[in-house]
Order: sequence, then structure tokens, then C-alpha cells
Amino acid sequence: MNSPAADRARYDRATAHLDAPLAIVDLDAFDANADDLVRRAGGKPVRVASKSVRCRALLERVLARPGFAGIMSYTLAESLWLARSGFEDVLLAYPSADRAGFAELANDAKLAGAVTVMVDDPAQLELIDGARDGGAEEIRVCLELDTALQLFGGRVRVGARRSPLREPAQLAALARTVSARPGFRVVGLMAYEGHVAGVGDALAGRPLRSRVIRVMQGAARRELAARRAEVVRAVRAVVPDLEFVNGGGTGSVQQTAAEDAVTEVAAGSGLYVPRLFDNYTSFSGRPAALFAQPVVRRPGVGVVTVLGGGYPASGAAGADRLPVPYLPQGLRYDPQEGAGEVQTPLLGGPADDLLIGDRVWFRHAKAGELCERFDTLHLVEADRVTATAPTYRGEGRTFL
Repeated sequence: MNSPAADRARYDRATAHLDAPLAIVDLDAFDANADDLVRRAGGKPVRVASKSVRCRALLERVLARPGFAGIMSYTLAESLWLARSGFEDVLLAYPSADRAGFAELANDAKLAGAVTVMVDDPAQLELIDGARDGGAEEIRVCLELDTALQLFGGRVRVGARRSPLREPAQLAALARTVSARPGFRVVGLMAYEGHVAGVGDALAGRPLRSRVIRVMQGAARRELAARRAEVVRAVRAVVPDLEFVNGGGTGSVQQTAAEDAVTEVAAGSGLYVPRLFDNYTSFSGRPAALFAQPVVRRPGVGVVTVLGGGYPASGAAGADRLPVPYLPQGLRYDPQEGAGEVQTPLLGGPADDLLIGDRVWFRHAKAGELCERFDTLHLVEADRVTATAPTYRGEGRTFL
């Protein structure tokens, strides 16, 4: 693996003919991260989370690799677009209220065969039926299980508030409801343990909190593994030909894949390895997606100002949601200004070696959200840009 200084030098050489701001994906790192996800999945297919990639060319690249199969999408409009583009297995990971999208799905056999929608409430079936506009195609349905860890009789909850379905009997009852309703078929079950897969357990400078997180995650994994197995048995009693049971995420691939009840795992952020994934003991990846901002001012000793850079990530607001200055190493934000809308001052010794027009390389806090800021990704191999691929935004697709 190259040193950070060597990476900076080759990224600068590769993009010397381009003006910043710009975004790149290091294909050597991207492919190495893909190989690591497949290794950790232990023979079970990895379904790619599109929201963490948001670039069709890179979705195609990773799905062409052994060990990857299918897409996990985030909106119905995106799902239909991907299916029309030739992707044949698209699992929508969130319920939708897109009536026009459901009408299109119900009236197109190809789309209906490629897209699976998420349901956790009979009211969602009513909405889909009310939106069919005469379409009679059978809708493929996936049920979602609530994965949260509940303690002290439910008074303490650890985990995202997603599905209301928690117990085997609840999932089995909804499976019966869907199966009894003309025009729908249950094909899958999903359970995303975000409090395990999406929360780092090795926080820099916080050893006690890190230990508490590891203890919590261990308990959550054990509880969920037992409950998920019971849920799968209950749903299969209603739907014996269930096609898939999806679970996991980048941070928990190997643990989730080890469960007999799980048939596939989901991952996406592990391909780009944004900064939030630096705090894991379960895996170590190579930063693959970066963006560069040009130096436009030198206000004084130990300070440079770059253009733009205020690209916070979603989630609870905090310093960990900001991009991090990455190359050259040793730069930090001015605490009085942070990451600015149109300019960002950066402090530190390396600032004195930067000239007007030089670039500072950043890592976004999350993965795919970077692509909402750039129209294109420059794909780097060694020290050359070998291709340029449009992001979703570059194709005029802003789904959320």
C-alpha cells in the first residue's frame, strides 16, 4: 500500500490537467475494498447499496466482479431508472409513497420482474393498489424486520427506528396478509442492523466509549441472530419459496454472513471507505473516494484558504459529519469557521508549503453523499485518469 505522501503525489499528477474542485475514485483502492468485502462475506453474495455509490459506471464495475449480486436501492424512482438501465435485481430498501412510480411498476412486466419493494405495514399495500392505474403486474415484496436491541423491558432502545415489525408472529402475519392479497408476492426478508454495521467501535481518544460500544454490539448481534432465525422460520412457514434473507452492512459483513438464516449481505460504503469507517475493529479499508479543493488564499503563517468544502453528511449534527482534510496530512479546520459554504480556512504546518492553485484532498464523512456535490468522478489508476464517469447528479438524477 502506498504512503499518504505517495498517494497525494500521484493524485496530483493524475489530475494536473483538471481544475479543482473535483472528485476522484482510486480504482485500485476501490477494487481492493471490493475484494475485502467478498472475503468477509464468506461465500454469500454481496448486494451493493446504491446510495453509497451513486454512479452507474461504478455499480456496473462492482457487479461484474465475482461475489456481488444485485442492488439495494433507496427510492422507487431510482429503482425504476436502474431497472430500465439494465440492472435486473433491484431491492428497494425503504417503503415508498411514490404513486406515479407504483403505477409504472404495475404496468410494466420487465420492471415488475426486476424491482422488489419494501413493506412493513398493510397500509402500504393499500397505497400501492390505489396507485396501480389499471396495472395488473404482480408486485414483488420484501418484509423488513426491526433489528433494534431493546433492554429493560423496552425502556432502552439501541438502533434505528425503521420497521414496526419485531417479533416472528408479526412478520408471519404480514406475510400471510401479503400472500392473500391478489397482485403481491413475498420474495424476501430484510434486517439492517445499523447500530452494529454503521457505528464505529474504536473511537480515537475515547477508549471507554469504544469499549461500551463493543459490548453493546456484541449483545445486539447475539440477540438479533437468535431472533432473526426465528423470524425466518416463521416467514418460511408461510412462504416456503422465500428467495432471499438480506442483512448486514459494511461494518458487520462477516458477522451477519456467518448466520445460517441469512442468504446475502448488503454493503456499499466499504467500496469508497469514507472517514466514518476509520473507527472499526472489524475491518480496515483503503480510502477510494476523495475530493480536491484548490488553495485560493494564504492569509498568514500556518493558514491557507481553499474554495468551498462545506459538505456535511446526514445524521445527527456533529464534527464527525464534516469532511476531513486528508492530504497533505496535518491540516485542520479553524474552530471559529469550520467547513465553509464558499471558502474554508485550514490551519497547520503543511499550509506553509501550499501555493495558490495547489489542492487539498478531503475525505467525505459518508460515501455516496459526496456524489451529490459533483457531476463527475474522475477514475484514477496509478497516476493517470483513465476514465470519467457521471454521478447520479451528473445524469440529472437527484432522487432525494
